[in-house]
Amino acid sequence: MTVTVAAAERLIRIGEVARGAGVSVRAVRYYEQQGLLIAERSPSGQRLYRQDAIPLVRFFQQMFAVGLTSRRIAELLPCWDSGHTDAEQRAMLRAERERIQAKIDDLQAALDRLDEVIAITDTHP
Repeated sequence: MTVTVAAAERLIRIGEVARGAGVSVRAVRYYEQQGLLIAERSPSGQRLYRQDAIPLVRFFQQMFAVGLTSRRIAELLPCWDSGHTDAEQRAMLRAERERIQAKIDDLQAALDRLDEVIAITDTHP
């Protein structure tokens, strides 16, 4: 697809997206290959993205970090784009939230144990 964008919307290059989101260019290409991100093309073939690609890539990073797959993230995108969901999407969102909360609880328990060990070792040089 060749760029035909209104002058008001400035498109940005892949490197700008990567820098702005704190990821590699390779990661941005991967998101595009997975169908998570859409690039337009300049007349010379360069990938160009809308400004909202940066927060979107940050969202992908967060979701990958908590264990979601590309497929699951793709299922979330309509919710991100429109803010509306159906009953099935809401159930999926709640299930993912519960799974993430369980992971947080496990991490908090581990952190608490480490704090206990640190407290013990601080009193015994």
